[in-house]
Parts: sequence; structure tokens; C-alpha cells
Amino acid sequence: MRFPPQAERILQAILSLAKKKKVKLYIVGGYLRDALLVRQKDNPDIDFCLKNNAINFGRVLAKKIKAGFVVLDKEHGACRLVKKIDDKIYTFDFTDFRGKALEKDLLHRDFTINAIAIDLEKVFSSEDLNNSLIDPYGAREDLKAKIIRVVNKKSFAEDPLRILRAFSFAAIFDFKIDEETLKLARKEREKLSAVSAERTRDELFKIFDRPNAYEYLAKMDDLKILKVIFPEIEKMRGIGQGPYHHLDVWQHTLETIKQVEGLIQELRNNKEIQDYLNGIISSERRRRALLKLAALLHDIGKPAALRHEGKKLIFHGHERIGRQMSEEIARRLRLSNDELNSLKIIVLRHLRPGYLADNEVLTPRAKFRYFRDAAGEAVSILLLSIADQRSTQGPLTTKGSRMRQEKTAFGLIREYFRKNKEKKIPRLINGHDLMRKFKLEPSPLIGKILSEIEELQAIGKIKNKTVALKIAADIVKNRE
Repeated sequence: MRFPPQAERILQAILSLAKKKKVKLYIVGGYLRDALLVRQKDNPDIDFCLKNNAINFGRVLAKKIKAGFVVLDKEHGACRLVKKIDDKIYTFDFTDFRGKALEKDLLHRDFTINAIAIDLEKVFSSEDLNNSLIDPYGAREDLKAKIIRVVNKKSFAEDPLRILRAFSFAAIFDFKIDEETLKLARKEREKLSAVSAERTRDELFKIFDRPNAYEYLAKMDDLKILKVIFPEIEKMRGIGQGPYHHLDVWQHTLETIKQVEGLIQELRNNKEIQDYLNGIISSERRRRALLKLAALLHDIGKPAALRHEGKKLIFHGHERIGRQMSEEIARRLRLSNDELNSLKIIVLRHLRPGYLADNEVLTPRAKFRYFRDAAGEAVSILLLSIADQRSTQGPLTTKGSRMRQEKTAFGLIREYFRKNKEKKIPRLINGHDLMRKFKLEPSPLIGKILSEIEELQAIGKIKNKTVALKIAADIVKNRE
């Protein structure tokens, strides 16, 4: 086990102050775990613990190394330092022992793979760091066995978020969760409702971001954990969808997430799509994770939209109901405005590619309106539509209809990236032109005229300002 030179330099500075203040410092948890797994984060975070006065030590260290400083928990003695070193952002957390001694502190860590420590002095005095590790609860054994296991049976009661962290760690490392830990998670699952939305969101997105999120979401569903976070899904269970479907609404939803992941894997060599999915929408949360959340929510409006017409089940308008419900869920999870707006667009428009595929000829006007309405989520919607269709395998679903939809969707994806490379055509007229020419006051009419002109210009129907103004005059003349 080795630390990178950049980390050793800052650790040496921290040790220097610790010696001066006669403080015994220990590195604990994830940084050591990652070192044993030979993993490095782009922006490292290193946790330290000491017997007491962690906040005072952190405050002094922050001044010495010119780092940002914040108290995380005054009552339990926890603070955080943030410092940019070369091209990396380092985060250092300092906490008081949770117990009288180090081993008692480690007993209160979440999982055995994180209940590991090393005396900071040993980092620079020991020839073999592996021999200097303090590992009373079998961290190295569980890392080797690829097992996520709680350190003690009170772990989830101490912090219910650890239930989600068990699944996010398992997804990130491709580990299995110990059976006793799973039983404990099921038993304590209701306590998750008391966890802050921000913490819940962050762990969920770690799971969504992984290529095999479906596996862990399905397991969370089996343990009735997922419904604590998304109680709306309970109404989706057991609702059949007619002869085009082979699964109920909820099982179809899970299958759609699985198909999204299969499709992303299928397109792994398509750089344009992968770059698109890897785009950051907010904080460190990527579009691929938001797409999977959208897949989870795309049919969430169906129970409320369900109507019976004879023997037929009708879900007319479920996408509009789903948009509203998705907004409520997004606000509950404290998603950013950008994420909220993207999620609403995907859920509202997820049926649109199927309607487009039903046309024998896809007109320039229809394509323009799709790209206009879908905006930056055009590709997300198209990918979801393919996965949605692949998850629909009832007796009336044909291979021909699926192939037709996929051909339409992939064609639109190619056109989206091609259009993005083109230079944007400047507007022929603007709002000031309209107000001056037709003596108009600011009003929705101006937006309506500009939208119509933009559409006609995009599909090649008008190419100069004179014609644009003539069409504008007709719209003004015919207004109600």
C-alpha cells in the first residue's frame, strides 16, 4: 500500500503541526480502503480522528496551510478543511474519537471495510504500511472477499443513511452485501425517512451512476427499502397494461432501467453519446444518472391516469401527471433547478418518439418541433424511448414496430449531434423589429410570431427578412 507523492507532502505538513501540538492523529476509513484497493479519487478526501479537540486542531491547521474551514458538528467535534493542491481539491475531515479509544471509535464506523486506521507518524516511519494498519474488525479480509458488512448491529440505527451507503458501496466496488447486513437493512428501513433529502439524494445518484444500478435497485425493492424513498411506486404494483405489455407498471419500470443500462453498454463505443451522458448537470451529478431516475419515474403517473373503456385499460395523459409527480419528487430530493427541469421534460416527452415513429414520413416540421420541445434532453428522451419499447413485449407488440421506432430514434440522435455541430442560423427578425414595424406593445403575440418565423426558417420555407415580415404581417392581421 502506497500514498501518492502529492498526498504525502500535505500529510507531512499535517504531521508537522500534530507533533508541534503533541496531538496523536490517525488516518481512518475510506482513504485507506481505497489505497488497499489501489483506487484514487480525482479529488481525494482524507478522514482523521484524534482523542479530542478536533475542531481546535482543524482551525489552527486551516490557518497554517491556508485552507477553507467549516465546523460540521460542534457537539461531536467534527470539522472540515478544503484546499486546492495543484490540480486537485483535497478535503480533510477531523473528528473526535467516538469512544474512549481508537478501537471503540472504529466500532462506530459504518462498515468493516471502513473500520481501519493508521497512526499518521507510521506513514513516514514504517517500511511496510500494511503491517502498520490498525484493523480490529477484519477490513482487509472483507475487502479481499468483496463483502459489505456492518461493524456492529447498531450501525443503521446510529445513521440510517448507511442503509443506502451499503448499496452505493456495493455498486461502486462491485461487492456483495453480507446477508446479515441485508436483514438488518430491511429491519431498519423505515428510519431512512428521517434522513435529510440531500444525503439521500447523493447516495441514490451514486447508485444510478453505476452501470449496474438495476441490480441494486431491484434488491432494494425486494427489501422494501425503495418504497421508503419513493412511496409513490406502491400504487404501480399489480396494475396490468393490456396486450402490448407483458409486465405490470412497476415491473415494466424496473425492466426499463435494466434496458437503459443495456443500451448504454451497447453504445459504449459511441463517443458522442457517452460524452453526452457523462455531462454534468449539477454538482458532480451526471446526465446518465438522471436518465435512470427518469426511467424510474417515466410511468409514475399511470395509476392516477388509469381508466377502463370496456375491457381496455387507458392511461391517457399519464405523462402530464407524471411530469407533475416528478417535479414533486425532484423538489423532495432537493435536485437543482436544472435537474428538475430536465427530469420534467424527459417524463413529459417520453412518448413523443413513439408517435414520430408512427408516421410514414417524418417531416422537417415534426423534427424541428421535437428538437425545440425536447431541447438539451432530446437524446435522453430518445434513449429512454428505445429502452421503454424494449421493455414492452406483450402479444400485440411486434418486432417490426420495435425496429421502426429504433430506426427513427437513432436517426434523430444522429441528427441531434449533427445539428449541434452546425453554426446556428441568425434570426431574420427580432422582437424590436416587430414592435417597430407593426406598432405592437410587448405581449405573447410577439413570442408567437417569432416562434412561427423560427420554425419556417429552420425548415427552409423562408430565407430573408422581407418574407419573414410578410408572414408576420399575416399573423398580426389574423390575430383574434
